[in-house]
Amino acid sequence: MARAASHYLDPVVAPPSPDASPGGGRSDHREPDAQADRRAEPAPYRVDPLTGDVVRIVAERQARPNLPSSACPFCPGGTEAPEPYQVHWFTNRWPAMPGDVCEVVLYSPDHAASFASLGVEQATAVVDLWARRSAALGSRPGIDYVLVFENRGAEVGATISHPHGQIYGFDVVPPPARAELDRPTAADGLGPRAPGGREVSRSGSWRAWVPWAAGWPYSLLVAPETAVPDLPSLDADGRRHLATVLVDALGRLDRLFAAPMPYLLWFHQRPFDGGAWPDAWLHAHIAPLLRGPATPRFVASGELGSGILFNPVDPDDAAEALRRA
Repeated sequence: MARAASHYLDPVVAPPSPDASPGGGRSDHREPDAQADRRAEPAPYRVDPLTGDVVRIVAERQARPNLPSSACPFCPGGTEAPEPYQVHWFTNRWPAMPGDVCEVVLYSPDHAASFASLGVEQATAVVDLWARRSAALGSRPGIDYVLVFENRGAEVGATISHPHGQIYGFDVVPPPARAELDRPTAADGLGPRAPGGREVSRSGSWRAWVPWAAGWPYSLLVAPETAVPDLPSLDADGRRHLATVLVDALGRLDRLFAAPMPYLLWFHQRPFDGGAWPDAWLHAHIAPLLRGPATPRFVASGELGSGILFNPVDPDDAAEALRRA
């Protein structure tokens, strides 16, 4: 797929070189190179020299509260939502990155709701807000990528149960999104034939299906049959169809084991770096935590060590179970 002018994560963010110092000992000094000279401040990313893994150290987030100590801050009248609202966004006061590029999106004033219970009209309002905030963040200088995501459930790290998601604006295109954009077979994984016999839900051209090479039991891809590059590019019908599929698919996950399904959900969309990206194809990944009733799917050493995921549920069986749910 076409490359654009996005920033790359370059090796100047690796740990300091252990070259010998003039006094004969070890030195933590690293001579700046031409790329480092162009940076206005120290590079925020670290790239592991052994694995190439990209890390951002956010030690200040260790002090953030794990759970609210009193009333829910996301309910109307709460700290983050002082006025009545239908949907609402605000800047995260415990951001993973500086510069007001981390936002929280409240799906509903109803504390007991979930995305699956919103109904199509309310869910469409959320999609509209995702699109507006993607466009707003993406238009800011230095923002190359906008990631819309949700962590649902305490089991996957959500500290407040009120239905909400988040949006991050990155100054780089994150490696997983970049890998999809650069992969020549990515369209095969999203196009009309991608679901095979594993489609779970459909509305208009939007579909949800269990991927052929699913790494997580009951994981889902959500995408339109024909390419739409990003959330702001969706027309009114497309936003409503996306909302309809999400409500239905996430409801099936909740019904699968007759309990709220903890999950991770994230959208990949066209970078906002000014590049053309003609092959960008908006889609969502959903990674549910459970492989059985009250039974989490853990990623074990053999998977981390090999880089190969071992899925205990056949994708065809997962799709059939979700269709019945």
